[in-house]
Amino acid sequence: MLAELAAANAAFAVIKQCVSNGKELANVGKQISDFVFAKEQIQKKANKRKASGVGGGDLEEFMALEKIASQEKQLKEIMIYAGRPGLWQDWQKFQAEARKSRRYAEKMAQKQREELLQIIGYIIGGIFFISSLGLIIYFAAKWAGKI
Repeated sequence: MLAELAAANAAFAVIKQCVSNGKELANVGKQISDFVFAKEQIQKKANKRKASGVGGGDLEEFMALEKIASQEKQLKEIMIYAGRPGLWQDWQKFQAEARKSRRYAEKMAQKQREELLQIIGYIIGGIFFISSLGLIIYFAAKWAGKI
């Protein structure tokens, strides 16, 4: 959690510094991406901990999410005042689409893992079946005196 918060803080500091130095938002695209990625990671970890019932760092998670929310509000203001008209709305649409595509990619990767495990299970089952059949034939031949 602290690593993600540190990454978000570092990215936001670079964004703020560049804009205050008169540079355009396009120059800090990677940092904006890093900030959003760190935010999503913090939210994922918080949701995962909440779902599992582990309540070890509730205050830490809350404070991290509050800090991220505050920085996101500042980023919104930067995009509104330093960017082109409608940049914030376009950014929100872009984020929503990117989030949907990431979720879809995660689901597809999970589905592929499940299919791979199923195929491996079939292969192991087939090997076990053929080995068992071979052993039965061997012992039947030995019992019949053929070997």
